[in-house]
Amino acid sequence: MKHISVGICLLLFLVGGAFAAPHSSYDGVAAIAANVSSAKFVYVTSYDGNEFSGNPLPQDQKAIANVQNAIQKWGKFVVVDNPQQADIVLMVQSRASEDVLALYDAHGWPQRGNYLWREMGQNGLQESETPLVTDLRATFEKIAQ
Repeated sequence: MKHISVGICLLLFLVGGAFAAPHSSYDGVAAIAANVSSAKFVYVTSYDGNEFSGNPLPQDQKAIANVQNAIQKWGKFVVVDNPQQADIVLMVQSRASEDVLALYDAHGWPQRGNYLWREMGQNGLQESETPLVTDLRATFEKIAQ
């Protein structure tokens, strides 16, 4: 019985620590600054493939187009059609419950597979408003300071 109590306490401690650990956006800033702060070319795709592959869901195809438009309006990057031409890769996923925008270093992608920055939020990649791209822009602006 004592072993079960100790095990439960340990489990509660670990679970509580996971929820209590803050997620600092400065970690993302440091990762971007070290790897892609001078990036000029961006490739936008989804986790299921690019907009022309036929694999992405229709909402992901729309999210790709929405992110490309927001990136072009921002003016910091040139959107390219081939990941081999890119300095960074932005991957999107749009679902009814949550949208995802993740940034990867294009050099060595997709083999490296670890994102440098990622944000998630409901309605984050919509046509009229792309708050996840706004968050990415704010992160790059922190680097410039």
